[in-house]
Amino acid sequence: MPPPSELLIEPSRDVLDAARAWLARVRPVLGNEFLGAYITGSALTQGFNPKRSDVNLLVVARSLGGELLERIAAAVPRPSRPPHVSPRFLTRAQIEKSLDSFPLEFLDMQEGHLLLEGENIFAGLAVPRTYLRLQCERELRTKLIQLRQTFLLERDTRALAATLASVASSFAALFRTLLRLRGETIPAHTARVFEKVSDIYGLQGEGLLGAYAMRHEEKRPAADVVRSRYLAFLAELERLVGALDRLQVQ
Repeated sequence: MPPPSELLIEPSRDVLDAARAWLARVRPVLGNEFLGAYITGSALTQGFNPKRSDVNLLVVARSLGGELLERIAAAVPRPSRPPHVSPRFLTRAQIEKSLDSFPLEFLDMQEGHLLLEGENIFAGLAVPRTYLRLQCERELRTKLIQLRQTFLLERDTRALAATLASVASSFAALFRTLLRLRGETIPAHTARVFEKVSDIYGLQGEGLLGAYAMRHEEKRPAADVVRSRYLAFLAELERLVGALDRLQVQ
């Protein structure tokens, strides 16, 4: 079992209402194929802003054949005002057969989900740890290369700011797993996840928080601040990859 998270928050009434209204349109189409629906991800953490982030909704079914997909597609509500629902459809078999391929993603869902309707399929999942460190290292190395390449080729500072802001959520998921690898309790607030990774892995916290700050600040910082934050984030990310490469996981 993963180490416990600090208490996950109850989603706001607007988030719950949006998720339930979305599910009410799709659930009848699934009929007996429906197994469960779950809110996952940042909507269950402190600091969630529905104007900036979508509500992740996982729908699990027994099967998702072509005819059923056509009916689901016709029933899926079109986006309106926030909070927006971002759905993901999976079958139980897909989940069970993918635990070794995507251990990071399914550990994150197992630890942070809210059952809206149906059965809790996560209760009985055994997510293997064998490839967790390797998956984290591979993804971090890939993201580091991509972010460095963007900095070298992108002259528009606004685009750099948008790039850094856009990766905050994916890094938060990675960082939660890095804390799991060290047996640490996972903070509910995303900013604390970044800070705790900095503490545990011996990094400079302000530099690693650059992506989070860029995503959540209301006012866009000046061009020189954007470039400075971007470079500081790259530097701490490179140090983190080195620390992870040396980490021994039992």
